[in-house]
Amino acid sequence: METTPLTLSFIHHFGEMGSRWGINRTVGQIYALLFVSREPLCADDIAQALQFSRSNVSMGLKELQSWQLVKLRHFPGDRREFFEAPEDVWKIFHTLADQRRRREVEPTQSMLRVALLQTPSNQDEVYAQERMREMHDLIEQLMDWFDEVQKLSPETAKQLLNMGTKVSKVLELKDRLTGKSSRRKEDPSSNAA
Repeated sequence: METTPLTLSFIHHFGEMGSRWGINRTVGQIYALLFVSREPLCADDIAQALQFSRSNVSMGLKELQSWQLVKLRHFPGDRREFFEAPEDVWKIFHTLADQRRRREVEPTQSMLRVALLQTPSNQDEVYAQERMREMHDLIEQLMDWFDEVQKLSPETAKQLLNMGTKVSKVLELKDRLTGKSSRRKEDPSSNAA
């Protein structure tokens, strides 16, 4: 694959962003290259295009495979392994979200559940446990919402995203009609600045 200035700028940016998301910069660049490539690439092609060592590419591809972000392909008469990113960006989003949930959110939920089962020994622990319960409940609510969103077709999910602030306006109208407020009341002291 020929790397043009356009693709190189995307690849470099994706590598930098990947490092901010907790992904090795090299892995991010490999993924970006596969994402914009019209054809599956073998490790040698990737190493040449990005000027990385073959061993760095191999390690990066293994990590991307563990995240289920690349598909392995074989071609008749060619012993090399080729890799490609899924075509559907929604599938990529779902995969990334599922992997992050499994690796980051679920261990936190588990730790919080264990902490909430403990008997606090003093007022500081009572307070800490209350704060942990708030965090646990928020994470649970977000994960329930996320599970429902994951069930949506890509078309329905796009419609939901396109609704944007219209949803909050509908909720505000509902609040005015019912006389209730779903927004958190502002602390009057915060306006005193």
